[in-house]
Amino acid sequence: MRLDFSGTATEALAASKIATMGLTLVPEGRRLFPSLTVEENLMIGRSSGRSGYWNLGRVYELFPALPELAPREVTKLSGGQQQMVAVGRALMTNPTLLLCDEISLGLAPVVVKGMYEKFRQIRSQGIAIVIVEQDISQALAVADRIYCLRKGTVVLAGRPADFTRDRIADAYFGIGAA
Repeated sequence: MRLDFSGTATEALAASKIATMGLTLVPEGRRLFPSLTVEENLMIGRSSGRSGYWNLGRVYELFPALPELAPREVTKLSGGQQQMVAVGRALMTNPTLLLCDEISLGLAPVVVKGMYEKFRQIRSQGIAIVIVEQDISQALAVADRIYCLRKGTVVLAGRPADFTRDRIADAYFGIGAA
């Protein structure tokens, strides 16, 4: 499968090269560096070398709980706090496209809601966001467009206002005609 970003094929590129192009992933399960502190994990995002709006101070403004947690090892954080670090680390690369895989996985609903509120602020800085998410309500609240995939095929696409929640669920589970 060929995946292009900004006209360049990415499938054979190292993740570090892809990050320097402006494409960054917040992976499912966060995948933080367990032996490092919050701040050390965040600073790894700077290794892309891209300049831009996002720096340590701005990440701390976006997630005000993080400055106090900066010297802690990430293994000592809650899932929501770890997710803040994962998103912050990705932002530190100053991406043009932020890919988020299952942001809500394993998090309390109030934490998920707060995370999705942060996406509005992130988007206001001109960053495009692709969210892979099973929490339809949260995704619909921030999406300009939705794509429902089933077995690798797009079975529904359009603006959120074009579809009911039931229609999206039916498409996702393969019930009826999408």
